[in-house]
Amino acid sequence: MVYILFLMLLFGCTNEKAGSDDLKKPNIVFVLVDDLRWDEFGAAGHNYIKTPNIDRLAVEGARFLNAFATTPLCSPSRASFLTGRYAHSHGIVDNTERSEQSYRLHTFPAQLDTMGYETAFIGKWHMGNDNGERPGFDYWAALKGQGKAIDPEFNINGQEIEKVGYVTDILTDLSLDFMKEAKDKPFVLYLSHKGLHPNLHQAADGSVSKVDGGGFIAAERHKGMYKDDVFERRPNAYVTPTDKPALMRKIDGLPVLGKETATPEQVIRDRAEMLMAIDESLGKIMDALALEGKLDNTVIVFAGDHGYWYGEHGLNEERRLAYEEALRIPLLVRYPPLVKAGSTYEQMALNIDVAPTVLELTGNVLPDRVEGKSLVPLLKGETPADWRSSFLIEYNTDTVWPRTLNMGYRAIRTERYKYISYTDLEGMDELYDIEKDPYELKNQISNPAYGQVLIDMKGELEGFGY
Repeated sequence: MVYILFLMLLFGCTNEKAGSDDLKKPNIVFVLVDDLRWDEFGAAGHNYIKTPNIDRLAVEGARFLNAFATTPLCSPSRASFLTGRYAHSHGIVDNTERSEQSYRLHTFPAQLDTMGYETAFIGKWHMGNDNGERPGFDYWAALKGQGKAIDPEFNINGQEIEKVGYVTDILTDLSLDFMKEAKDKPFVLYLSHKGLHPNLHQAADGSVSKVDGGGFIAAERHKGMYKDDVFERRPNAYVTPTDKPALMRKIDGLPVLGKETATPEQVIRDRAEMLMAIDESLGKIMDALALEGKLDNTVIVFAGDHGYWYGEHGLNEERRLAYEEALRIPLLVRYPPLVKAGSTYEQMALNIDVAPTVLELTGNVLPDRVEGKSLVPLLKGETPADWRSSFLIEYNTDTVWPRTLNMGYRAIRTERYKYISYTDLEGMDELYDIEKDPYELKNQISNPAYGQVLIDMKGELEGFGY
């Protein structure tokens, strides 16, 4: 009740609707969570986490069961969401200093800004260390660097400001303030959370160091919430690779992958507790929209930028690899005028599909440069005959994690198979039959029975210019 009273004071007590044609256009709220796995919320089957507001999106909207990031790395994936383009096209190809290029991105908020939308970016930009205002946003509140969990620093409309408090709560308050100010125009709120990411500083070369001890820091009210819970890991957790030469390389100082190298249980708990404030944030935003009578005229898209390892193949932090746990992302859409409540979709959806989807829903013509597909036909219950049956995955090697050194690759994922071609390693490619082997435990690259499949997959990769 106290919070509802706060909302009434914040937004005013009236539900009076403006009569302009502009206000009939849908508002857009895009919520991006850092490193959130596709199975890391209640409705996706997590065995103990409680996420009532994320689950509400699944109940009242649509969930894409086969959604993927085309590059399982923060900076390239973020640029792909904004532009609808693959990393090799938009130019943010890795996590090194890409500030200059990120000013030149053709983003969907910038296009909507020219169409009369009020646009805001709030949160973690993470395409270079420069948190200065990017083109196309009327309101700008970007965290400094990767952002701190406690008392974070911001660039807010050109001013460097330190905010006191927990980062997710601050981002939520900034979002509510923007929505209040934008009440007389259709708006785009692009909310990019700090969580679920530890406290780290990233240098220009992409190397990282801990800030304030590092770690996944939950809000005080949520610490210890899951202290006795144990995650039900996938069957490929703790499995030492025996047919993945790239992961089996002997690298100085690194142990053999297995249970000892896997993500500790406490890290999984810490991440779950950190997500609680993000779930609350989503609920507050939906409450605010409902109070204004705008909830059902707002397209809410909720996603993660890529996945995370919970010990699969013995892996922990090296989420750059092309296995399912790093590629799969949560992708949910709520928009009652179009989306049937409780819908689920098996078709392949990608992070590059968000921009064209939003542009179509707002009546915009899709630019030729967009490489993703609008999800609108699927949301209508239709499946176009030319819907994708495969997609490109790309990663450019960097020096941040020793185990992924010289592991740049180009890969193809079809509905059944995955082929990984390493660009810097000879004789270490991989081929998986996802239908028979969903946990990618058997590399079929040398199996004669898959000879034609390998030829076909190489042909698909050549079709993308590789």
